[in-house]
Amino acid sequence: MKTRTSIIPIASGKGGVGKTFFAANLAMAMAKMGYETVAMDMDLGGSNLHSFLGLPNRFPGIGDFLKAGNKELEAFLVSTDIPHLKFLSGDGRTPFLANISYARKVRLISDIKKLSADYIFLDLGAGTSFNTLDFFRISSQGFVVMTPDYPSIMSMMAFLKNFLLRAIERTFAKSHEIGSLVHEYNTQSMTDKRQNINELQSSIASIDPEAGQRVTELCRQYRPRVIFNMGEHPDEIRVSEQISKNLKNTLSCEIDYFGFVFEDYHVRQSVKKRIAFLPNFQDSIAAKSIERVAERIVKFWDKPVENSSMHLLNRIWKVYESSG
Repeated sequence: MKTRTSIIPIASGKGGVGKTFFAANLAMAMAKMGYETVAMDMDLGGSNLHSFLGLPNRFPGIGDFLKAGNKELEAFLVSTDIPHLKFLSGDGRTPFLANISYARKVRLISDIKKLSADYIFLDLGAGTSFNTLDFFRISSQGFVVMTPDYPSIMSMMAFLKNFLLRAIERTFAKSHEIGSLVHEYNTQSMTDKRQNINELQSSIASIDPEAGQRVTELCRQYRPRVIFNMGEHPDEIRVSEQISKNLKNTLSCEIDYFGFVFEDYHVRQSVKKRIAFLPNFQDSIAAKSIERVAERIVKFWDKPVENSSMHLLNRIWKVYESSG
């Protein structure tokens, strides 16, 4: 029996990879399994999670919460037609919501952690804005959605680079020297041979040995989970070996490969008809793929998945073969 709330941020290095589609349908899959679930639209200024849940864009949301000042975030949750699933709008109609102050951001994060649910999914904005990176830091594990092609892979790696640097920067926000080192590192290309977080850690350790050790701990603390979306064949996951090697060499970062969602023409049908995908296309290969991710969350979310790429490959072959 689950007793602790799992907050799961969902991000992507670039737009167009199906992040919001994945977030909405994963939340529906968890609710379908009987878990009390909240789907939150954290793409401030560009909210559209409601459309993938089959909901109208007429609910008050985060913008109203921040303006109200004296109401609990819980009061803005909206019940949906799907049992066990509640929704919180980002309220993209509120002017300048994408540019909230850091103090407001801290308040929002604090109130998210107070919500009562089994699972809270945060659909973040695409890319590497400070909002997205700070919301992703709510949990030591979050999803990064990508497609199995070179531009998306590079964007995913760039996201993780910016995420770790943001975590280091905020951890040592009061140190001008460390901030300058992080800024210098951040301006380097992913292909720069000096682009190695171990070098950054060594530079920080030369200023403050304890801070250097803390950087090492931060890199070990975060273990993002990667979702391959819009895949055509299970063998596309074999690129994960090279991804892991590059991330380990450049960012000292360990990741788990957690899911593979197949390309499915039913997805476009649901978008055209403006209906929620999962409840209406339950037998499709994409729906089955997402349900497998939900099952893996229940089993593995709070622990590393050893040999995750091969473990995932074996599972998605079963989905692929059963689809005919």
